[in-house]
Amino acid sequence: MTYQQLHQQKQYLLLDCISGSTAYNLNVPGSDIDKKGIFILPQKELYGFDFTDQVANESNDEIYFEIKRFLELLTKNNPNILELLSTPSEFVLYRHPLMDLIRPEDFLSKLCLDTFAGYAQTQIKKAKGLNKKINKPPDTEPKTVLDFCYVANNSGTVLLNDWLKTNNLLQQDCGLVKLDHFRDAYLLYHQSGRTRFRGIVSGPDADDVQVSQVPKEMENIAVMHFNKDAYSVYCREYREYKEWEEKRNEARFQSTLSHGKNYDAKNMMHTFRLLNMAEEIALHQKVMVYRHDREFLLKIRNGKFEFEELMQMVESKMDQIKQLYDTSTLPDKPDEQMAGQLLIRIREEFYKC
Repeated sequence: MTYQQLHQQKQYLLLDCISGSTAYNLNVPGSDIDKKGIFILPQKELYGFDFTDQVANESNDEIYFEIKRFLELLTKNNPNILELLSTPSEFVLYRHPLMDLIRPEDFLSKLCLDTFAGYAQTQIKKAKGLNKKINKPPDTEPKTVLDFCYVANNSGTVLLNDWLKTNNLLQQDCGLVKLDHFRDAYLLYHQSGRTRFRGIVSGPDADDVQVSQVPKEMENIAVMHFNKDAYSVYCREYREYKEWEEKRNEARFQSTLSHGKNYDAKNMMHTFRLLNMAEEIALHQKVMVYRHDREFLLKIRNGKFEFEELMQMVESKMDQIKQLYDTSTLPDKPDEQMAGQLLIRIREEFYKC
């Protein structure tokens, strides 16, 4: 089963809903329209090796879960799945009668504290990550291995490039020999007479230093250390930044810059949406997808709060929610056996038709 095949064989759809910001009542001009749903595999596909858990379109804004996968995630109190099951009727495009067998209240449990709050923490990490990328962008030109090499000098160290410049030396006229028992440390030599060395690095694109053959009688002129760990971390962060820069939603990024708070306000909006939903589940034992707190949430999205202020609100909110779940009558976790029986019944009823 593929996304295209599912839409050509709509008889296998069990639920088709508009989801995301539209269903949340958080859509603004320019918001995408997302869709989520549930399908059931043709009976013959259950007997082969190629079981399809879920399908999606290329942009991943339309996702459909096979009924088995849907029920599995439901027993884990996955927020996206609970929201899908509780989609307001005005956003339900199609609903098979068999879906009446699956009731949200039969699956809600204290796991929601971890799942909804866990998703909220993920949104905070994303917001913090953007804050870091905006405030600490890498250099326009990437650093090289030489920028992470240091020479012992008196009672301290100096950057290799500065040391070479001070001593009127070129890195390509130098040679290195590994210094035993010292990690990433080298004896540094400079060529003289007929002695020629390979250089400290092979070129600007090198990802490590290189050693040379040095005559035994020759004395070194310095001891050098290559901070290889720092170089590896720098390369990873630089690569991640460039990948993020290439793939980022430019309109969303410019919106973040425009409110001047240097964090992803949309991520923070969803943090509070998830926390509020977790609180509502504990208080009312229902999933409220349509957000009546739209005004407050959009204030967050529009950058009306400082990041530190939001973090204080998150901490206070989490303390309240934990207390609510401590005294809640919700079960500790959903009944997996009941979910398994539901799956069998739904398959039997569907394939019988």
